[in-house]
Amino acid sequence: MVFGWNKRSKDSINIGKKNNQYFVHVPTATLKSRTAQLGEQQGIEFIDTEEYYTSKASFLDADTLPTFGEKPSGWKASGKRIKRGLYRDSKGQLINADCNGSANIIRKIKVTTQQLAKIARASLSVPHRYFLDNLSKSCRKHCEADFNPCNNSAHESMFF
Repeated sequence: MVFGWNKRSKDSINIGKKNNQYFVHVPTATLKSRTAQLGEQQGIEFIDTEEYYTSKASFLDADTLPTFGEKPSGWKASGKRIKRGLYRDSKGQLINADCNGSANIIRKIKVTTQQLAKIARASLSVPHRYFLDNLSKSCRKHCEADFNPCNNSAHESMFF
């Protein structure tokens, strides 16, 4: 399980009086630690990483993913989020924006884990919903069967 977050990203933000009341008080660190604890109990590996630029960059175009504070001057994403939940890549393909960001977060940790599940266009366009409080072992095995890791050289030739 990969958890992408930006430490202290909500400090001193101003997104309106009402929105601040709803958004700023979401305890992300508590959510992260509880998710890690539940994953550990179920035997699921937990990896956390920063998620800067993962929503702007296009996964399908294999845009570079700079880390916070190290963005090269002139860096520009090849795609664009056109509205809530929808992302258009440089070729005009529409994909789910959350899936694009999630795939980029996984790409960021690829160096650490040396494994990256083969992600197809169908899985980016039509995300599956899983309820974390109700995952049986059979459901986890089914998910693992759908996303078998591929060797790095084959994957790099496809996306990078």
